[in-house]
Amino acid sequence: MIRVWGERVRRADPRWQDLGLTLLVQIATTIPFVVPRDPLDSPATWPAYALTTLGNVPLVWRRRAPVAAIFGMVAAGTLYTLALDGPGQPLPYAPLIGVYTMALLCPARVRIAMGATLTALILASVALNTGTARELLFALFVFAAAYALGRLQYTRQAYTQAVEARAVELERANRIEAEQAAARERARIAREMHDILSHAVSIMIVQAEAGPVAVRRAPERAEAAFDAIAETGRDAMAQLRTMLGVLRADGAARPQAAPRSPQPGIEELAGLLERVRGSGLRVSYERTGAVRALPGALEATVHRVVQEALTNVVKHAGASAVSVRLEYGARALTVTVTDDGRGPGSAGAGGGSGGGAGAGAGGGAGGGHGLIGIRERAAAHDGTARYGLGPGGLGFSLRVVLVTSPLEVGS
Repeated sequence: MIRVWGERVRRADPRWQDLGLTLLVQIATTIPFVVPRDPLDSPATWPAYALTTLGNVPLVWRRRAPVAAIFGMVAAGTLYTLALDGPGQPLPYAPLIGVYTMALLCPARVRIAMGATLTALILASVALNTGTARELLFALFVFAAAYALGRLQYTRQAYTQAVEARAVELERANRIEAEQAAARERARIAREMHDILSHAVSIMIVQAEAGPVAVRRAPERAEAAFDAIAETGRDAMAQLRTMLGVLRADGAARPQAAPRSPQPGIEELAGLLERVRGSGLRVSYERTGAVRALPGALEATVHRVVQEALTNVVKHAGASAVSVRLEYGARALTVTVTDDGRGPGSAGAGGGSGGGAGAGAGGGAGGGHGLIGIRERAAAHDGTARYGLGPGGLGFSLRVVLVTSPLEVGS
């Protein structure tokens, strides 16, 4: 309950806080006027009480004008001492709060000037009262303590503001990082969707176009073509279903609600190549070097790169043969896809097996979404993608180098 009330007071309008503090000080200074007094003490008169009240009023504007408030309190206290002989106070409550506020809110030059002024006033007041060292030391101590508390509160508030500002900055940085992560995830999903759909639809279109011809000339091939269409469609649907299941899953979903089938890897290339062969294209495949298992993410990238390259061969190259070669190096894996088709630029932005003429580390003009996706996948593994004319200036060749070890600088 006390903590709740303290929080409410802290969040209240500062003007209401100052008014409440003024009333509290007024109650404290009223006590000597109402408690039973020794007949030999100074009488408690209404003028003395009114002047005491007047000395508390400046607390209302202590935040807006702390220096003026202190001088107002000092003036009322001086007048009380010189003109009236009323009850004394155990402590100068209002001036102490004024010094605290001045130490909290005023700049250094104001604090220095006020410190010198108040010290002189304290010396004069003690001299006019008892003139004893005891009173002087007590007065200096309590006012120095009020000043120290004000500076400590200033340091605490500055620290709190710095922590809050840091928290806001961290929240902003986390929000930006989350947005960037979401953007990267959207780009990854777009690449996956493009690769899956583009490959499947391309194979299905080629098989469907060949179907009527096969029905007339070789009925046994027509049945194989239709089987290839169905198989390609089922495979694409299975991959899309897996991806969409993961996207729909949330933190409250049961683990089994979202399938977590592994991404296709290098071992699944055999099935991919077989489907491409079903379109009538001659496909050769070889692996050289120290063949070994690679991280799942890297194998998925190899599969998608080869899939996209073969999709573009089927769609654009007009090729009769294509070769796929994986070369395992000490710290890198090189993927080369070469066809004997029309070569770069033969089909606009998607020409050849990668689309667009050009060579470079993921650069070059043209290329369409497929080649952009290949470059992005290669860059994700600190690799490069180069493309251009095939061997002997014929066909199209795509060469992707994927780093398998962080020590690899490039190739």
